[in-house]
Amino acid sequence: MSAADTGVERYAVIGNPVAHSKSPSIHAQFAQQTDERIVYDRVLAPVDGFVAEVRAFVANGGRGLNVTVPFKLEAHALADRLSPRAAAAGAVNTLRFDADGIFGDNTDGFGLVRDIEANLGVTLRGARVLLLGAGGAARGVVLPMLERGPRELTIVNRTAAKADALVAQFAEAARAAGCALNGGGPQAVEPRPYDVIVNATAGSLDAALPDCDERAFGAGTLAYDMMYGAQPTVFMRHAQSLGARAADGLGMLVEQAAESFYVWRGVRPDSAPVLAALRAQLAAQT
Repeated sequence: MSAADTGVERYAVIGNPVAHSKSPSIHAQFAQQTDERIVYDRVLAPVDGFVAEVRAFVANGGRGLNVTVPFKLEAHALADRLSPRAAAAGAVNTLRFDADGIFGDNTDGFGLVRDIEANLGVTLRGARVLLLGAGGAARGVVLPMLERGPRELTIVNRTAAKADALVAQFAEAARAAGCALNGGGPQAVEPRPYDVIVNATAGSLDAALPDCDERAFGAGTLAYDMMYGAQPTVFMRHAQSLGARAADGLGMLVEQAAESFYVWRGVRPDSAPVLAALRAQLAAQT
């Protein structure tokens, strides 16, 4: 008997690789908490077979997918409709399949903002924010951060032209938010503490620090790494050594998942106990 026959609707995370994904555990907890009748699986798609796997998933009654590397750009291209945040990000991490076709959304930026403000207690309104990196991860969070009304957002990248391109892309949104948006190479970092520094580079995967003036970190700075692990990342340890408060991206993972759940089901789960359970699991690995 299929999930559809029992009234249980099917969701999954699709990627390559995907075996490591915590999404099935997260969404199982959300479903139990909200009494939503869903099953949530992993789908390993061939690198050159994303669209075929999505079509097969839909044909078998699938209702939604989380999309992880390396398929977020392909998901963006596949969607019939895009949310404003997905259009701004140029990438999709959430697909919903309904009578109107394929809806693409991007909940990564929402997850970051929600973690910073709700879980870590740091307000972005009126804050001076430094965003390190100008790749896909950075692009996905610029609009949601601007919507929170920071006083200033500086985007810095080793290749200054990539940061400049993001500044140009989001100039209108920054003006609407009343935010001073600027960027460039590492020299664009001001030699005084920021309120929030977000590391959107992949440096922590290789234990590499992004190029950033140490004077940007202070006692009142939240240094946030989008990466996470059983141990603090090299970026977090560096920030702490300079007197800053450091946080990893585990909360962002849970919060973006909660927003995806809401996009699919119209119900917003309580992320706090799920985040606490994941944090305990990570601590047990140390």
